[in-house]
Amino acid sequence: QVQLVESGGGLVQAGGSLRLSCAASGRTFSRYRMGWFRQAPGKDREFVAAIRWSGRTYYADSVEGRFTISRDNAKNTVDLQMNSLKSEDTAVYYCAADTADSGTYPSYSFTYDYWGQGTQVTVSS
Repeated sequence: QVQLVESGGGLVQAGGSLRLSCAASGRTFSRYRMGWFRQAPGKDREFVAAIRWSGRTYYADSVEGRFTISRDNAKNTVDLQMNSLKSEDTAVYYCAADTADSGTYPSYSFTYDYWGQGTQVTVSS
């Protein structure tokens, strides 16, 4: 069983920055592929970013160049640094873990087997 707890959400003005963090339980965290997804009101959950055990990263086109995903295997954490925030980034952000690091389809939610409860990010224009 893996538990994921997100933190760092809040209210920020457009153009500002926020850093989300996800703390994970599990002795083999370093082998997990970790991802961030988000869901805005009335919309489907969408992929934001992912990082494999190797450190390889993936980003949605909408956040490429503005968001950075990173991990600290010693602390069992994965962070999402969000810069140049826009009103359309407003959503609940979820951390997810693929404990098998399947290596395929990092942007598909079905490839992740554990999810956090989410943290709200609101960007005011």
